Amino acid sequence: MLVKQISIFLENKSGRLAVVTKTLGDNSINISALSIADTTDFGILRLIVNKPEKAEEVLKEAGFTVSCTNVIAIAVSDKPGGLAAALQILDRESIGIEYMYAFVGKTSDEALVILRVEEPEKAVAKLESSGVRVLPSSMVYQF
Repeated sequence: MLVKQISIFLENKSGRLAVVTKTLGDNSINISALSIADTTDFGILRLIVNKPEKAEEVLKEAGFTVSCTNVIAIAVSDKPGGLAAALQILDRESIGIEYMYAFVGKTSDEALVILRVEEPEKAVAKLESSGVRVLPSSMVYQF
């Protein structure tokens, strides 16, 4: 139930993000979710795409520094406290969250969230056993 996330190290220069998205588009790779963390000189672009292995390959060929990591995608109730319930499960198990971000999906009553955690397999097991819907990669890549 783990999802592959592509992380790209980007110089903080005009047009770098455009080159990444054009490279992906030219290779029929669709972006489902993204997050950018930046500083004055560089940024880390994190992407969920429909073809993660291909994205990693074409971006490296284009000269980018790229890595692939496993993350978890969950669906939580889209109401006050929906995310808190899932995060409390991880807290009870002392599973730290490195970062998270939300993404747009095709559902009306759930919010979709990407989590990078310290112990992904344990986190998936605990979330699922507590009734949190952990989304399979096949579903996430289709969004």
